[in-house]
Amino acid sequence: MKTRLLSFVCVLSCVAHATPRRLVVASGECQDAELNTQAQAVHDALSRRPEQAVLSPAAFSEHFFPSPPRSDEDLQRQLEAAQNQFYEARHPQAEQLIGDVLRKLSRLPVGNTRWQLHAHAQLLHALNARAAGKGKDSDAAFRAILRLDPQYKLDAGLYPPSFRQAFEKVRGELARARKVKLSVKSSLPASEVYLDGHKAGQTPLTREVLPGEYELTVVKDEAVSFPRRLQVEGPDTPVFVDLAYEGSVSGSPFPCLAAPPRSAERTMSHAIRVGGTLGVEEVIVVRLERASSKGPQWLAATVLNVEGGQKLREGGFKIQDPEAFAASLSALVDFVTTGKAPPPLVVPSPQGTAPWALVNSSDVPHAPTAPGDFDVPAPHRFPEERAITAAEPSSRTPKLRKISYGVLGGGAAALVGAGIVRLMAQKDLDRLDTHLDASGRLDARDTEAMALRDSLSTQRTLLTGLLIGSGAALTTGAVLFLVSPPRAPPPPVTLDVSVESGGASARILGSF
Repeated sequence: MKTRLLSFVCVLSCVAHATPRRLVVASGECQDAELNTQAQAVHDALSRRPEQAVLSPAAFSEHFFPSPPRSDEDLQRQLEAAQNQFYEARHPQAEQLIGDVLRKLSRLPVGNTRWQLHAHAQLLHALNARAAGKGKDSDAAFRAILRLDPQYKLDAGLYPPSFRQAFEKVRGELARARKVKLSVKSSLPASEVYLDGHKAGQTPLTREVLPGEYELTVVKDEAVSFPRRLQVEGPDTPVFVDLAYEGSVSGSPFPCLAAPPRSAERTMSHAIRVGGTLGVEEVIVVRLERASSKGPQWLAATVLNVEGGQKLREGGFKIQDPEAFAASLSALVDFVTTGKAPPPLVVPSPQGTAPWALVNSSDVPHAPTAPGDFDVPAPHRFPEERAITAAEPSSRTPKLRKISYGVLGGGAAALVGAGIVRLMAQKDLDRLDTHLDASGRLDARDTEAMALRDSLSTQRTLLTGLLIGSGAALTTGAVLFLVSPPRAPPPPVTLDVSVESGGASARILGSF
């Protein structure tokens, strides 16, 4: 009994201390060689730690961007070899080669090259199947082409009449077959839609297709969606592709999320989505930041919890001394795995701003001192209750007051519109006076007079609506303006303190 209890306690202890499965991903300009090198260094250092489960870059790329085992030129040569086998009546060997090409084609990039190889392979498959007495397999190869391109034409100089007749027969059958609707939308407008590598149109796309399975790919400039298999069966199959997210992910030369300036929140959201897709528990986002155009670079890492969708911790260090880089990198990995922040690591306080984030901040006044001169290393960081730097928000107009401005502007515009309508009505009224008879009445047979009368009636209704709407808007805007809080004044003074091994310094920023 004691042995079983001891084993149970050991199991619980192992589960409690199990290390989370992690993913390291770079963020920034994904073609930046230095960024990829530093992210790879973080990954390698983390992987070398005992009992660390880190997803490899190869596994990342294989999941999102499976690379083709052979190039399109190699596949073309393999088709030529299959064609030679067919001419020599070696149908089983030809069928094996063609089948291998068709399986590998799905990993080639979408576009005309892949489609031409696909069509060539299917037609060769149809030729070989008919020669082997497999008419159904031949018709299936025809359908694989015609379901994507119903107008596909066979070269009369390459294929015999009986083959072309069979092809046209399948075309007619598919034209009469039941179709279903496929609708594709993308977060990036006018994106190109590919079905099984064949261009089907641009988003938003609505197309009648034959029921079945398709490989859907959406492309916009350099952004390419993840490969996905789509089962189209019901009367309507709507598909939305978040290409802004999927196109930001790349796997070569290192897993990376393309991140333009001032997009930290969106990048963190994308990183959590990637982690959820891969089934990891934590994602470490590695970035290279430069505090100023002449200052040193920072290597920063943010640890994200995938299940909770939140940031756990963030830290970084300056890349200054090449000899100290290994020790700094080791400190960063310690911080990622344990949360401890030994020097020279810098960890921003929960209410503070990371020094590497000052690059994109417009709220920090310019001063001769470089931002790196007042960074506080983690062991010397002031705790939150002793923070000296004021964390006041920048002066901004309250939201309610902005709404009041909009409502007042709309009321004023309606009032101006009412004045314009009144001037137009006066012109029609003056013209109508010329159609009155001696008794001041209109002749019902005078079509112009009747048209003017109807126009005046419409203008009166419009004028009444504009006056009522402008009055309501001006009243509402005035009330909102009176109840909204006044614009908050900016903080007069901000004090930043730096504690270094050789001493301390302070900097005062603000208006005097």
